[in-house]
Amino acid sequence: MAFERIVFRSTKTNRYSVTALTAAILSRLSIEVLEAKSVDEILRLPATGTVVAYSFMSFDFDQVATEMDILSRSGYTVIAGGPHATANPHQVLEAGAHYVFLGDGEQNIVRFLSQGEHPEEKIFDGIGERVNLDDFPAVCEPKKLFMPVEISRGCPFNCGYCQTPRLAGKIVRHRSIDAIVEAQKIMVRNGKTVARFITPNAFGYGSKNGVTPQPEIIDELLFKVKAAGAKEIYFGTFPSDVRPESVTSEVLKVIKKYVNHDYIVIGAQSGSNRILKMIHRGHTVEQVEKALETLAENGFYAKVDFIFGFPFETKEDVEETFNFIERIVKKYGAKIHAHTFMPLPGTPLWNAGPGQLKDFHYKFLGRLAAQGILDGYWLKQQVLSQKVAKLATSGITKNTA
Repeated sequence: MAFERIVFRSTKTNRYSVTALTAAILSRLSIEVLEAKSVDEILRLPATGTVVAYSFMSFDFDQVATEMDILSRSGYTVIAGGPHATANPHQVLEAGAHYVFLGDGEQNIVRFLSQGEHPEEKIFDGIGERVNLDDFPAVCEPKKLFMPVEISRGCPFNCGYCQTPRLAGKIVRHRSIDAIVEAQKIMVRNGKTVARFITPNAFGYGSKNGVTPQPEIIDELLFKVKAAGAKEIYFGTFPSDVRPESVTSEVLKVIKKYVNHDYIVIGAQSGSNRILKMIHRGHTVEQVEKALETLAENGFYAKVDFIFGFPFETKEDVEETFNFIERIVKKYGAKIHAHTFMPLPGTPLWNAGPGQLKDFHYKFLGRLAAQGILDGYWLKQQVLSQKVAKLATSGITKNTA
């Protein structure tokens, strides 16, 4: 039986994935591609010939599991991918998915849909065989789905709480400048003249290791994106943050010619070298401060990511972080983006426990917020961290790192 349509269950957190997968499918196949914002919308479609696709984060597992069970019992073919499915494929199968996609999804979802019948394999491996980003479009003009262009995929680091290197791999792959420019041209002719990018480390674009800046390559990229019609360029801001050890005067002088912002988002995560070592960040506090100094020398300031509530932090770790934050705010005009520790399934710190904010965290962060130098979803993330931690005791979740 051939599949007639695929329906993506869209949410606020999977927009980028849905766009990339829709673009991949329509570049290769003639099949109806739909989006649904609720399970009720899906249930109004015929079950026969319909594939329902989920891409989701771990904190959405409960809701997704409920919906997948309803749909599978109603006769729909249910498939799932994304960070949680990659970390715990068997759990997702038990929850109601018929097929699970690990890692890169573009090639495998095209292969799955083109078979036209239910395959015997239940798990499609996009980890052992990674895709070439240039093989698939970055945007989907037929559906008018546009997003920041993914210019790199993969992360060579091993942060203990992060699913990215497990989902996307540790070998960094870059989309070519020609392919990025083509995507920008498509967006411009559809009235989208702001250029943003998706990458684990913007200043690592074009480098073999994803870390060491290649100013000439970045210069060529931004020059050609601007020439393609981009009126505003954001590079080194969300969702293209920067590793502190990748900040150099050379690369800052390049981007300053093109970008429409005077700040760079830097991932610090802690002001304690002991904590940075425990979470395998791969850089030191001193490297963070050096990055901020270099930014200031080149006319930029930093928005710095910090994680609070590590279950294994000591009073000294907390004091070092607070003192470091106060210093960089005063010395470099830094602003702070706060997160609550939330180790995700499949990561080395998965069993460390959820983030635990205490009175002194609330007091310190509240003071920063009153000064207008703090933002972030740390309060919401504390709730989500507790929710995700419950999966550890479900009996069907395990650390796959």
